[in-house]
Amino acid sequence: MLVYLAAVFLVSGIFSYAVLRLLIPRLIASGMVGSDINKPGKPKVAEMGGIGIVAGFALGVLLAVFFSTFLGFTFNLGFVLAALISIFMLAFIGFVDDLLDIPQAVKAFLPLVAAIPLMAVIAGSTVMDIPFVGQVDLGVLYLFVLVPIGIAVASNLTNMLAGFNGMEGGMGFVLLLAAAIAALNVHSTEALVLYVPLMGALLGFLFLNKYPSKVFPGDVGTLMIGATLAAGAIIGNFEAIAALLMAAFVADFFIKAKNRFPSSKWWGEFREGKLYPVDGNVRGLAQLVMKLADGISEVNLVLVFVIIQALVGIAVLAFFFLR
Repeated sequence: MLVYLAAVFLVSGIFSYAVLRLLIPRLIASGMVGSDINKPGKPKVAEMGGIGIVAGFALGVLLAVFFSTFLGFTFNLGFVLAALISIFMLAFIGFVDDLLDIPQAVKAFLPLVAAIPLMAVIAGSTVMDIPFVGQVDLGVLYLFVLVPIGIAVASNLTNMLAGFNGMEGGMGFVLLLAAAIAALNVHSTEALVLYVPLMGALLGFLFLNKYPSKVFPGDVGTLMIGATLAAGAIIGNFEAIAALLMAAFVADFFIKAKNRFPSSKWWGEFREGKLYPVDGNVRGLAQLVMKLADGISEVNLVLVFVIIQALVGIAVLAFFFLR
C-alpha cells in the first residue's frame, strides 16, 4: 500500500507543479492577478493557483483508482468518489468566487450543499469517539447535521486563515500529514487516497507559493483543503481528531468573529522588513503573532504558523494514539 501511495504523492506533486508553471503566465496575461498586500508597492501576483492543486489532486486520485483496478490496491471506491464530488463542488464554489466574488454570507453556507454526495452514500459511522466522553451514537443527527456542518466549517476555516506567502500550502501540508498519520492508524485507506494526493499537490504548489510568491491559491485552493480534511475524516470515522487538528484555524476564527470578520486591514503593515498589525489592532491570529513578536518578517510569520500546526498535530496524535 505504501508504495502505491508514494507513487500517488510523487505524481500529484510533479503534475501540480508542471500545470502551475504553464498556468501562471496565462493567468497574468488574462488579468487574473491579486495584490501581494504584505509587501512594499503591493506587487501583482497570479491568482487561482488552486487550479493547479486541483489538477494534481485529481490525477493522483485517478492513479490510485488505476492501482485499485489493475494492481489490487483495495479501498471503497464508492466512498472515495462521493468524497471527490464533494471536494470538487467546493473547488468549483471557490473558482466561481474567485471570478465573481460571492458575498461572504452566501459563501459560508454553500459548502453545506457540497456535503450531499457524502450524505447520499451514508459515509462514516454514526458512533463517534469523543475525548473525555467516550463513544456517542448520534444517529440521524450525524448524517443530516454533523456531515454537512463538518464540510462547511472545515472548508471555511482553511479559507479564512490565509493571505501570506506559503501559509496555505505549508499549513495545509502539515495539517494533512497529521490527518494521514491518523488515517493510517485507524486503517482508513479511503482517507489516505484523499489526503496523500492533496499533500503532493500542495507540495508542488508550495514551491511556487513560498516567499516571494509567484502564485496565490485563491478560494479554489483554500476551500478544498478543509473539504478534503473533513471528507477523509468522515469516511475514516476520526472526526474528533480532524476537529482538534484545526485548533489554530479555530483560534483565528474566534479572533476574526470578535472583530466581525474584517474584510480589510487583516494583513500586516510593512515597516523596515517586518510586518505589524495595521493600526496596532489585532483582527486575526496572524496579527496576534505580529503583535506578540513586536514585528516579524513574512517568512518567519509563516514559519511560526507551520510550526504551530506541527505541534498541534503532534499533540493530537499523541493524545489519541499514545495514551
